[in-house]
Amino acid sequence: MALEEIELDERPVFELDQKVRVTKLIRNDGTFPGLATGTVLVEEGDVGYVCGIGTFLQKFYIYSVHFLTKNMIVGCRKHEIELVEES
Repeated sequence: MALEEIELDERPVFELDQKVRVTKLIRNDGTFPGLATGTVLVEEGDVGYVCGIGTFLQKFYIYSVHFLTKNMIVGCRKHEIELVEES
């Protein structure tokens, strides 16, 4: 059995105020208040800004991303978002 990565051993991948894009559809897993489990929160390609960095299960970083067009803040794991390069 492989050891599971503990992200908190490293610095966060993303920083506050960075512009990021969602790489996959994200549904409510039951942790987003006021919406039913399974409700689509953001879709692949949606763009937002990192507005907070927290932790989950003492292993993972959770990036709070503010999606301005939806006026919604969604917690994302590092594999669910990517940096948007400014041109």
